[in-house]
Amino acid sequence: MPDFAYVARDGRGQKITGTLTAGSQREALAQLDSKSLFPVEINVAKGTTANRSKRVGGQVMANAYNQLAALLRSGVPLLRSLTVMSSQAGKPALKVVLEDVRSRVEQGETLPSAMARYPRVFNEMAVNMVSAGTEGGFLEDALERIASFTEQQEDLKGRTISALAYPGFLAVVGTAVVSVLIIFFVPKFEPLFGSLRDAGRLPWATDALLGFSALLQQVWWLALVVLVGGIFALTQYFSTERGRYVLDLIKIKTPMFGSVFLNLAVARFCRVLGTMLNNGVPILRSLDISRNAAGNQILSDSIKKASQNVTAGEKLATPLAACGHFPSQVVEMIAVAEESNTLDKVMVQIADSLERTTFRRLDILVRLLEPIMLLIMAGIVFFIVMALMVPLLSSSSTI
Repeated sequence: MPDFAYVARDGRGQKITGTLTAGSQREALAQLDSKSLFPVEINVAKGTTANRSKRVGGQVMANAYNQLAALLRSGVPLLRSLTVMSSQAGKPALKVVLEDVRSRVEQGETLPSAMARYPRVFNEMAVNMVSAGTEGGFLEDALERIASFTEQQEDLKGRTISALAYPGFLAVVGTAVVSVLIIFFVPKFEPLFGSLRDAGRLPWATDALLGFSALLQQVWWLALVVLVGGIFALTQYFSTERGRYVLDLIKIKTPMFGSVFLNLAVARFCRVLGTMLNNGVPILRSLDISRNAAGNQILSDSIKKASQNVTAGEKLATPLAACGHFPSQVVEMIAVAEESNTLDKVMVQIADSLERTTFRRLDILVRLLEPIMLLIMAGIVFFIVMALMVPLLSSSSTI
């Protein structure tokens, strides 16, 4: 488990600092509470394995889970399986992690406890499912389900990125082309239109284009600084808790694509919750993990409120319907599943259905977005060309 450095005060108000080992920050807070200490600050201790470990790609981890499950199912002992995996690991970061996990298991530490020391490699869902599989005697099945889930999430991420890659490319290239035209091409026409401007016969569109071009030539460096500074400031802001909330709100409120982002978040929540329940993880723990896996703070807050109702003995479907972020069809299926005690299977089915429907919608939106962006770019270029050509044609007709 990771080590946490804490600053706390005792009953007399004296400051106490130290470190403790816990599976999560919540468990660390519980340990401090049991010692009658009031926590002031608690963070993962610097220099621990949690900080020093590097992230490993999702597909690499899916292969690792499948390999470990296959070795265990073939009768290979756990320590020997971890030794084989560490010797065959293609990624140096994964090799170091597996060697340390094997060493800790050899010293008597449980597998999920050793995995929990590397939250950047083994996520919370994987650790909890391995823990449930270890206790319930179905570790191989749990590992295979983790691998299947990880592969599905990587496929979901890849399909989303590939769908939005071309529109993003068009936006970048279009902006670059228009910027080059305005900054370098348009100024060459300035001497030709001097007499028309003096005579007051220069069209307003041409005058505005030349003025905008002259402004960009003078302050292009300032515009670049503002752009880079704005991107940096937004990046820093969106990395804060309030910024993430605002960004998630913008995502689900964006015209056309808002429902896509929301449905994908709901699908991730349903898949994680169904997978966790299917592996014997208690529903409250499953809800806590799956709400964070949804990837949307607004949806996560709604699920947190729903879990509080579940703690009070109520059904899950009612508060989910009240939050307004879950489609009515999904809420009805959850309600029926709770009545029939098949929530684990139905949640995975909901995720499959939502992903299929959402990707069909995303494909249609992207197909519509591409010609719209091309038309916008063509319109801007056409405006520039006409703003330059109309005065020339007018002058030639006068001559």
